[in-house]
Amino acid sequence: MACMLAGRKSSKMLSSPRRAERRSWISFTLLVICVASLPVSAKPESLREVTDGNWEKILTGEWMIEFYAPWCPACQQLQPVWKDFADWGEDMGINVAKVDVTEQPGLSGRFIITSLPTIYHCKDGVFRKYHGARTKDDFLSFVDEQKWQAIEPVSSWFGPSSVLMNSMSALFKLSMFIRRCHNYMTEQLGIPVWGSYVIFGLVTLFAGLALGLLLVFIADFVFPSRRFASPDYYQKKQAMEQARFIQRQDEDQEADGEDDDDDDEDYRDGEKDEVWRKRIGSPEGRPEPEEALRKRVVGNREEEDT
Repeated sequence: MACMLAGRKSSKMLSSPRRAERRSWISFTLLVICVASLPVSAKPESLREVTDGNWEKILTGEWMIEFYAPWCPACQQLQPVWKDFADWGEDMGINVAKVDVTEQPGLSGRFIITSLPTIYHCKDGVFRKYHGARTKDDFLSFVDEQKWQAIEPVSSWFGPSSVLMNSMSALFKLSMFIRRCHNYMTEQLGIPVWGSYVIFGLVTLFAGLALGLLLVFIADFVFPSRRFASPDYYQKKQAMEQARFIQRQDEDQEADGEDDDDDDEDYRDGEKDEVWRKRIGSPEGRPEPEEALRKRVVGNREEEDT
């Protein structure tokens, strides 16, 4: 019995170090898991993406923005250079961004992108178009030496936040939407191209009819017809017509008075002509020139002598 108790006691003493070692390993594993689960602050992306939803952030600060398309060969050659330039953006205090015009048609219309790639410099909402060489050193010197000050800024009428450019952005979005609908109908639904054109033509026709009816309703509401007009409106309209009629009568009377004055002047001129005829004997009723009068007097004397 005593031997059995001694054996159990010795086995407990041997197992206690193993338990301590196991606990230490468990604690170490838990510590590693906790450290690994801590959030790691990732380095922010140096090259930013501008979209139709966040483009207004470029109105503050200094930006260099590239408009490109994935299928453009010149844009593909510029991408590595533009990425290297973006890595210097944080050191130079400038934001470097890019815009995919195939995915952001609204920005393509807002900035009137007619060639690719197109680069804009923006400083506190003032935009200037970059026309220099497309190397990293040229981009860095353009920003560091402030060469953008020698470029004429884009007029406020054609600025991306103007009413005109907002309309252009909406128009470009509509055109891209129509194009996607056309591609969906021809590629996914199997509708022929001419069928897609017929559908768009009918939609345009019915949209025009609906817009015309809407304009007619608005015009009829603002300027109601006599049949549906209220009594007050009809009375006011009659009063206005009477006022116009009275004004027209007054103008006619004034015109008749002016004609009478002209007739009186003609009558007085006729009386004056008659007086001149009696005084001088001139058939025209006006005083003759001195030379003509002398000849007539000499002629009368010669007739008397003969």
